[in-house]
Amino acid sequence: MHPTPPEHAYASGMTTTHTSQANTPVPVNADQLDAVSNGAFYNPHEILGAHINNETTPATVTIRVLRPLAKDVTIVTEDGETPASHEHNGVFVAVVPASTGDKGEATVPDYRVRTTYDDGTVTLEDEPYRHLPTIGDMDLYLFGEGRHERLWEKMGARVMRFDDPMGSQDGTPNEPIVGTSFTVWAPNAHAVQVVGDFNGWDGRRHAMRSLGSSGVWELFVPGVTAGQIYKFKILNAYNQWELKADPMERSHEIPPRTGSIVVESTHEWNDNDWMTKRAASDPHQGPVAIYEVNANSWRKDVHDYQELADKLIPYVQQMGFTHIEFMPLEEYPFLGSWGYQVTGYYGVDSRLGSPDQFKYLVDKAHEAGIGIIMDWVPAHFPKDAFALGRFDGTPLYEDPDPLRGEHPDWGTYIFNFGRREVRNFLVANANFWLSEYHIDGLRVDAVSSMLYLDYSRENGQWRPNKFGGRENLEAIEFIQEANATAYKNNPGIMMIAEESTAYPGVTAPTSQGGLGYGLKWNMGWMHDTLEYLKESPINRRWHHDEITFSMVYAFSEQYVLPISHDEVVYGKGSLFTKMPGDDWQKFAGVRSLFAYQWAHPGKKLTFMGNEIAQFAEWNYDAQIEWDSLNWDDHKGVQRLVADLNAMYTADPAFWSQDFTPDGFQWLTSDDRDHNTLSFMRIGKNGEQVVVVINFSGSAWSDYQVALPQGGRWKEILTTDDAKYGGSDIHNNDIVADQGPFHSRDFSANITLPALGAVFLKPEN
Repeated sequence: MHPTPPEHAYASGMTTTHTSQANTPVPVNADQLDAVSNGAFYNPHEILGAHINNETTPATVTIRVLRPLAKDVTIVTEDGETPASHEHNGVFVAVVPASTGDKGEATVPDYRVRTTYDDGTVTLEDEPYRHLPTIGDMDLYLFGEGRHERLWEKMGARVMRFDDPMGSQDGTPNEPIVGTSFTVWAPNAHAVQVVGDFNGWDGRRHAMRSLGSSGVWELFVPGVTAGQIYKFKILNAYNQWELKADPMERSHEIPPRTGSIVVESTHEWNDNDWMTKRAASDPHQGPVAIYEVNANSWRKDVHDYQELADKLIPYVQQMGFTHIEFMPLEEYPFLGSWGYQVTGYYGVDSRLGSPDQFKYLVDKAHEAGIGIIMDWVPAHFPKDAFALGRFDGTPLYEDPDPLRGEHPDWGTYIFNFGRREVRNFLVANANFWLSEYHIDGLRVDAVSSMLYLDYSRENGQWRPNKFGGRENLEAIEFIQEANATAYKNNPGIMMIAEESTAYPGVTAPTSQGGLGYGLKWNMGWMHDTLEYLKESPINRRWHHDEITFSMVYAFSEQYVLPISHDEVVYGKGSLFTKMPGDDWQKFAGVRSLFAYQWAHPGKKLTFMGNEIAQFAEWNYDAQIEWDSLNWDDHKGVQRLVADLNAMYTADPAFWSQDFTPDGFQWLTSDDRDHNTLSFMRIGKNGEQVVVVINFSGSAWSDYQVALPQGGRWKEILTTDDAKYGGSDIHNNDIVADQGPFHSRDFSANITLPALGAVFLKPEN
């Protein structure tokens, strides 16, 4: 670590000797001058820029600039022009009169630099090294403490504007100076440069200053504006120069190119009503039906986020889903990772356009009454040389312990959750998406891999925590902090865990020692349900406990029921091909699965393509099989999903008591001989819906169903309706007059279609 330079060293006249000769420049250390000329000095502002010499009478200002290959350099002030002389290896120096401040003190005059090159090119430009730091001491303190909740507003590349008496960076009167502040954390670097298309990728002129013990490097570069490409050139801990993308980049070149892009948002949000309502509501207590989407393969005729918005949002609205969940849209280099190997945590996937185009999509979704959830991947990151790995030559973002720093399965690094700055980087990142992009929820990937030190490791490949246990205590603290901070700063959002173990308290509040998520994917329900349904109906009586077991633990957490992308890829087959039997039975099986999922306690999620029962499993290089909608059976499943969503969202019986036993009652759970379930969903205000599902391959006539009250009942939906592709068996006249049954005072005889579900409501 370099020593902390004195406060305001850039203007303090850091010299080895002083002189009384008015036209003699303030001398500097020769070795430092040489290092500056090569862009390899940790504090270039100590040498370059303006330095007052109060030892002369009157006071003078020494100005040094670095202009490699320049023929002539002139310093231009409001009072005139002063030729600069070449001093060393592209460093030019001039002495100009000091200005006088309000209290009579000597001050640095505003100046510009005119440079002439051998080919006749002449430039007039502002000088980076005359500008104050663009990040404050409090920001650095908060970052060092791991508590800067809006870190993106101070780090990375930020377009900024300053008023100046001489006008813009090229001296245009009455125009502000426009440029970009670059800030990066690299505590073990010896030097850092900004390189890009604005300096011919030669960073000698744009070496950054080290801001002391913070490990942060900073430089304001006048003239750099939105759209320009850049990287950081780092002289790492081993004295090797490496090019790195900005960890806080907002946008990125389209892979396989690896440059970061300066971004200045001009999007004006139109979702104030949505955001106001969001902040005043609790989505966990409302209807949640999620359509999971891979943005790059939903439709291949979509070329950017705006086109995606204009096609996807009307479709989701028509289908009645309440939310769209995007697989990760942070920047990632390898399309085949589906976004789960992130290199740019603050950047939007550039394959479909700019950050403002993505904001347009979110805006349009909110306008249509649809929430946006995005997958977030803090569990690990890839080893691509241009990105976070060994960022300053050392394990900076990743855990340095070889038994904790890498995922053996995925070939990726694991974040150092115990380091304050790393934890801050991730906690602020969650807030960034929720705040800056108005995202309504984050689904956190691979939570189990963060919780356990022995995750996917054999004996000898992991080290217990300080208490001798297998829990990753630092990761648990990070998870709790990320969730608590997200909910505190963004009321009305959802934090959702993909967690596949029985870790206790995933959705319990952090104040009670829980992880603090709002929802958890119910992987057990997903696994048992699909295992049951893959059995031929004739065998299902021997597996009846698989379809009922989920109710044993249904209220132990606040669950989402997921049939996600992971279940329809890599040889697992589509929902359609998972079902046994002929084509009619397969379509009926898919319909019964949707009915069971939408009726079961818990929020709902299905992956794109499931809703049309496409034949093929998901392929990220292709699109959904939209042509299948030319066939009525596929259209029927699609129509059923839309109708299930309409019924579900309209009736609080399905969702207002999702997380309490008060919202569910079995009517018959043990009829394994008929492969049949019947149960009741109950709303907070007493709303009732009875659901009867027949997973057998035979229709049952005069099937006795226990009911909670007498009188007339109405069939509000059956998956066997002809419009869905069924055999059109209906129950038109249901009267609960059959007497007590299964501990209920009332019952009725109905006809149950094969592989079908019937939804009933009392008429009075």
